[in-house]
Amino acid sequence: MKLSQGIRMAWSSILANKLRTVLSMLGILIGVATVISLMAMGQGSANEVNTQLQGLGTNKLSVNVTGRGSSTTLTLPQAETLGDDIDGIEGLSPTVSGSASVRYESVETESSVTVEGVTPDYEGVEDFHPQEGRFIAPLDLAAYSKVALLGVATSEELFGGGVSPIGEIILLNGIKYKVVGLLEPKGTSLGASNDEKIIIPITTAQRMLQSEGVRTVSVNVSSADRMDAVTASLEAKLSDIFRGNTNSYRITNSEELKETAASVSKTMSTMMAGVAAISLLVGGIGIMNIMLVSVTERTREIGVRKALGARKKDVLFQFLVEAVSISSLGGILGIATAYGACFFMTQYAGTATQIEAEVVLYSFVFSALVGVLFGIFPANKAASLKPVEALRHD
Repeated sequence: MKLSQGIRMAWSSILANKLRTVLSMLGILIGVATVISLMAMGQGSANEVNTQLQGLGTNKLSVNVTGRGSSTTLTLPQAETLGDDIDGIEGLSPTVSGSASVRYESVETESSVTVEGVTPDYEGVEDFHPQEGRFIAPLDLAAYSKVALLGVATSEELFGGGVSPIGEIILLNGIKYKVVGLLEPKGTSLGASNDEKIIIPITTAQRMLQSEGVRTVSVNVSSADRMDAVTASLEAKLSDIFRGNTNSYRITNSEELKETAASVSKTMSTMMAGVAAISLLVGGIGIMNIMLVSVTERTREIGVRKALGARKKDVLFQFLVEAVSISSLGGILGIATAYGACFFMTQYAGTATQIEAEVVLYSFVFSALVGVLFGIFPANKAASLKPVEALRHD
């Protein structure tokens, strides 16, 4: 039997039994669509996390003071001199933060906002720059100045879009602050908006929040190969400050965060793909069952063909082509369904997705292989029928 003849006969049988074909491929369709959709969601989530982690900057360390009480407090002078005599530190910025009520002086309604008390070094270390006005100056710290820079979202909420807030007076916890700067848009980082906050001098913030201690210190390191050495030096200094109490602080490496996020994303994607692959196997079992039913129904047809000279391999090939065609068609429809599902999730549900070509290719190949694996048994059963016994079948 010629290859083209075998394929034509297989497709004639498939088209003659449309309902059975649809039911056979349904499991494969759902499996392929599930695999691609879950992998696309996993990749989309990974891309969002990576984008947010990029906002943290490269070669950056974060010192977080976790203890409570006077013995585990990092004072502002200690924080500002933490990087002294440590090679490889390019910049250091202590920060205190908290929540405060804010409203525009001429508006009665107020809302809650994140307030960060910073030093002038914050601008370079955290890469936050004003698009209008100025940043916090050293004199502001010394004078406990009541000046503020607004994130773009906070500014729009207070004054409306397209309105410059420079020179306006706002009330933070009922106290007047003059707006001296409007920050550039920064988006989100680790799920938190960088545009919905207010920046004030750190000394002013300590008074307003009634917190003398510094809880966070961001450190920029000159190069990646200096990270370990700088971390060790900071740990030694912090150990001296906190008298060996290592539970009072934690040093976080931005590169380690990225590696951890990538590892978690890869593990989750693999697990989701594994779960989805099970549905492909279930679909394969469905194809095998339908093909076995088909062999039983077409026993006389097989007997006639073999009586007319069809060889065992011809019958085997025909039924195997049927199984592979059904699974491959299910794979193609599954791919189309996955693209439609991802489009819907992105456009209407706000879920980030990214379909990768290699995932689509692997899913299609796997669906075809499922057809081969689960089609061999019924195909071999059909090919093994003896013509005389097959012709006697009712």
